[in-house]
Amino acid sequence: MRFETRRTKTVSSRTRRLRVVGVLCVALAATLVTGCGQESGDKTAAETSEAAKVLPKQTTSPSGSVSPSGTAQLTQDQTERKDLLSTVKVPFDKAATTAVGEVSGGKLADLDIEGLDDDDDSSASPSPEGSGSASPSGSPSGSGSPSPSGSSTGNPKWVAEVAEKDGTAHIVTIDAVTGKVLDSAPDADQSDSDKQELAGRLAQAKQTPQQAAKIATDKQKGTVTSVSLDENDSQAVVWQVDVVTKDWNKTTFDVDAATGTITSEQVDDD
Repeated sequence: MRFETRRTKTVSSRTRRLRVVGVLCVALAATLVTGCGQESGDKTAAETSEAAKVLPKQTTSPSGSVSPSGTAQLTQDQTERKDLLSTVKVPFDKAATTAVGEVSGGKLADLDIEGLDDDDDSSASPSPEGSGSASPSGSPSGSGSPSPSGSSTGNPKWVAEVAEKDGTAHIVTIDAVTGKVLDSAPDADQSDSDKQELAGRLAQAKQTPQQAAKIATDKQKGTVTSVSLDENDSQAVVWQVDVVTKDWNKTTFDVDAATGTITSEQVDDD
């Protein structure tokens, strides 16, 4: 009997110790879970708060930078226009007056900046120099022409076609920085039929190229880079006027050479 009583007491005290340890473990585990939950919750809240500060900046800054002057946002054509036109100092009207002054009784039939949008204007821009037309890159180098002086060969150029009354065309090249005439000579490639056609178009043109340029820029503010006498799809004689706007896109206007009305408007935003 004594042995059983003693054994019962031993088991009872051991059971109590196990219960106490179990309670302590449960309490400790609850504390750890609560602490971890609070710590992870605080960390998540902090990260969320930081993200809220950063995300508005990331979403608003790209849409806010709409400036056309940002070179990274410009296309290749826009970049070429910007780079070349930033060096041009002589505007269209002054170049036109200089070109016409080189040919007695002459009338301007075509005037554009060499090396600018050549893919679009290659059929209209005359080039009396064999090597000049083979090098339409952004850096106009009329290396085949002996007439330009050495210091000005790297400058941009205005190339004009000025016609006599009978349609004989002269090609006049003007330094677009200094305004000096670099070359002036008859177009050796012009045939008799070409002369007749050019004389006929000029006879129908009641609007001067300067008037056509003003009509175009009144419709769309910008820099005139090309004016050319041509015929449209309806066989009407028009002045084709290229205007480069402040976003460096090009708009081509067809201005009726007889009435002065705009018959076509096309934006090249490539």
